[in-house]
Amino acid sequence: MIYINDHTEELDIAAALAKVSPQRREQALRFRFDAGRRLSLSAYLLLMEGLEKEYGITEPPLLGYSPEGKPFLVHYPDIYFNLSHSGTVALCAISDQPVGADVEVPRKISPELISYTMSDEEQQQINTSLDPIMQFLYFWTRKEALLKLTAKGLCHDMKKVLEEVEHYHFETIQTEKYIYSVVKHRE
Repeated sequence: MIYINDHTEELDIAAALAKVSPQRREQALRFRFDAGRRLSLSAYLLLMEGLEKEYGITEPPLLGYSPEGKPFLVHYPDIYFNLSHSGTVALCAISDQPVGADVEVPRKISPELISYTMSDEEQQQINTSLDPIMQFLYFWTRKEALLKLTAKGLCHDMKKVLEEVEHYHFETIQTEKYIYSVVKHRE
């Protein structure tokens, strides 16, 4: 399931800090600005909401991290999730199989970023699109979601990320405020 909060700017930080685990509280307070704190807390609160709705888990989850940095639920290793946030939007994907997710809000994209991260074919589609920013973010969210699923991170050659995707199932949703992609292994 996908859980989204696209009004994170309205989050009461003090109230949220009281609901989350000490681990997440400490992590959220490391952010210098309230916007980062709200995003971090909002994503975790979505995880809590999803765990309660889907699995009846009511205690704030403890997160562990693989050597590659991929988060997991310490006490529930058979429940998979992925968190993402951008602008004022937070997203949580929860599944019974490994999952990757990315959400992005439209913003100015530099030509250098496009040429550095997109293949020639992707660049052509971006350049001929009626909405080049959303076309870029379509590819970007898919790439980042896949890299998060595979725990390869952004150090991978971004131009080649989507070359061999036949083993994966993507879902990409676009609204006026954001675009997100979720990816799992094909069953």
